[in-house]
Amino acid sequence: MKILAVIPARAGSKGIPNKNIRIIGGHPLIYYSINNALISKYISDIIVTTDSPEVQIIATQMGVNYKLRGQELCGDAITLDAVIADAVPDNEKWDYIVTMQPTSPTLSAETLDMAIEYAIAHNLDTLISAINAPHLSWSEKEGKKVPNYRERLNRQYLPPCYLETGAFVISRASVVTPKTRIGQKVDVFEIPENESLDIDNFYDLQNAAMILDKKKVAIYVNGNNQRGIGHIYRALEIADEFYTKPDIFFDKNQTEMHIFGKTTHTVIPVNGITELFERCKEEKYDIFINDILSTSIDYMIGLRTILPKAKIINFEDDGEGILKSDLVFNALYQKTDLPQVYSGEKYYISGKLFMFYEPISIKSKVERVFISFGGADPQDYTQRLLDIITKENYKLYKFIIVVGRAYKHIAKAMEYNKFSNIDVYCDVSNMPELMTQCDIAITSRGRTGYEVAILGIPTIAMAQNQREEKHGFVSAEHGFNYLGLNPRDTYIESNLKLYLNLSQEDRREMQKRLLSYDLKSGRRRVMSLINSL
Repeated sequence: MKILAVIPARAGSKGIPNKNIRIIGGHPLIYYSINNALISKYISDIIVTTDSPEVQIIATQMGVNYKLRGQELCGDAITLDAVIADAVPDNEKWDYIVTMQPTSPTLSAETLDMAIEYAIAHNLDTLISAINAPHLSWSEKEGKKVPNYRERLNRQYLPPCYLETGAFVISRASVVTPKTRIGQKVDVFEIPENESLDIDNFYDLQNAAMILDKKKVAIYVNGNNQRGIGHIYRALEIADEFYTKPDIFFDKNQTEMHIFGKTTHTVIPVNGITELFERCKEEKYDIFINDILSTSIDYMIGLRTILPKAKIINFEDDGEGILKSDLVFNALYQKTDLPQVYSGEKYYISGKLFMFYEPISIKSKVERVFISFGGADPQDYTQRLLDIITKENYKLYKFIIVVGRAYKHIAKAMEYNKFSNIDVYCDVSNMPELMTQCDIAITSRGRTGYEVAILGIPTIAMAQNQREEKHGFVSAEHGFNYLGLNPRDTYIESNLKLYLNLSQEDRREMQKRLLSYDLKSGRRRVMSLINSL
């Protein structure tokens, strides 16, 4: 069977000048239709019909024939039927003629071949590419707008409505004339939505570029009651920033599934690094993100071997592996001389909800205290604070305490709700709502420190481990009262008393320093650097 593909590509596009030769996804637009025709299992020959010298060159370089289109076939009023009929060589006998528009770059060769198979199997005269897009629609009759439906239904219950995409028209050769390519026996072939784009304007062009440039992304993250779960929160925030759905891997020997909470992201357990590398070898990711604390040279070399073309980005990594990374973001650490490492508060990624809350108003007196030590609290500062604030002399103050999913003593902490001035919450969905109810805070030196800073809450902070001692932002310089690692209870209590009695003026000065840093823009800065790789 002989099947000819004809690709019409004139030079005179007015809506998008030079449309057919614009570079998107690293190739001229017409490249994609020519390449699909070349890959097809069924197409025997290809002809590009054009009046563009540039298109002629592209066709020649790709090894296909072109026909120089006469000016009489280049006007806006000329139908595509006449152009296709003119391009078909009359010295050979064809079974089918496939019109392939260069304006459908997201179409795959596999879909094209399935359509050809369908046309042949059903002995069709014509098969037209389409997408099933049922909508509640209206038309006009006798000057009045009238619905095209009898009953309003949700989209999934509406009858099929096929819209032509322009990707291809498969015609029996005998029905192709200067006036038509449509025979008696006609059908439509439904193509996937992500392959249905038909470029007609700059908005379509932008969407096509986004689809063709789409990266395959993976994130490897771990969190537990020793390591903390801020890494998990950040991984889920980063996953939302891509125009694709990343694969989020975790080591089931280090992290439990419930730590991820309720999420519709793709979360995949692996049994150690060996299985992770096997999955990466199969998927061939373009971007790979590590949020696993310090990486080793051996781990990064192994990852580079498996994914030689991938861009590798690490978060909060002070290990030797940063030497093998393309980008490292260490928002919690101080500056470094390595050019690929971006450190400091400018690269902190806040939770989305914090973007919508204004800083607290500084009241004349402290009335409410916020207490939280992240998702795990390995030092069990929560219990130590509970032992302090249940004393008689604190009953006039309101304490809001939040513990996370990885905290070991959740049930015991919840028992303190019996005190009228203590509210204990677990795994809250709206942390800024609770924070903004308070006048001061007591936190650890990780993610929560940034969150209280965004809201301008004067804060006492303590490190959970030696690693947190390296975190530079939560310090007196930036408006915090930092007590170090594992301070004595008497020292914690004396500072709590101090903060409960701070003047309004002193707390305003602390807030001024906390709010002097643009923490809400870190997400934009991080993604700009990742997208520029």
